[in-house]
Amino acid sequence: DPTIFLVLIGVLLSLWAQNRVNSTFARYSRVRSFSGMTGAEAARRLLNAQGIYDVTVQPVSGKLTDHYDPRTKVVKLSESVYNATSVAAIGVAAHECGHAMQHNEGYGPLRFRSALVPVANFGSQLSWPMILLGILLGSPLVQVGILMFSLAVLFQLVTLPVEFNASSRAVRLLDSQGILSGEEVDGTRKVLKAAALTYVAAAAGSVLQLLRLVILFGGRDRDND
Repeated sequence: DPTIFLVLIGVLLSLWAQNRVNSTFARYSRVRSFSGMTGAEAARRLLNAQGIYDVTVQPVSGKLTDHYDPRTKVVKLSESVYNATSVAAIGVAAHECGHAMQHNEGYGPLRFRSALVPVANFGSQLSWPMILLGILLGSPLVQVGILMFSLAVLFQLVTLPVEFNASSRAVRLLDSQGILSGEEVDGTRKVLKAAALTYVAAAAGSVLQLLRLVILFGGRDRDND
């Protein structure tokens, strides 16, 4: 199968991006911020500065498991971020606050992504069973499966502007609020850029997988005819 190289490219991109974010985060985790604020303290200050008082900041187990939950309005910070005073920790905390700010103002791409969640989950869960069943039966279910997989790909593509916007908000606010300054801001920018690469790699891998499916099965019905 000559198209397998598309999958391999996606895997290599993902491994490279993950290694990049881990190494960059580790590097700036050793750089203590001049302000001495923890990730949790910085998050609370940023939220308050934007007039957001109904979002709580809570710790969550794991490494780099930080996220914002719009259903419960909670910024959840991992163990390496919540109580840490490093430039990396504050940057990650600020990024998650960026998502809370997007949610608070009804940021368009975030709303679109949220609307895609159910169909993207549906598509990612059933696409491969549909494709395999279609292959076995020689039916149009293959094309249905590819279409469903494309919904999951669309979700990942829409995620990109949401993540980039949250990072740009984080860097700008950390600087304007005086939580970080000078080289500290540059360090945070590098951490968040590395983190964004994981989303880019995931989206690229999904697009390559979709391309492979189209090449392999897109014209299946026409070939059978």
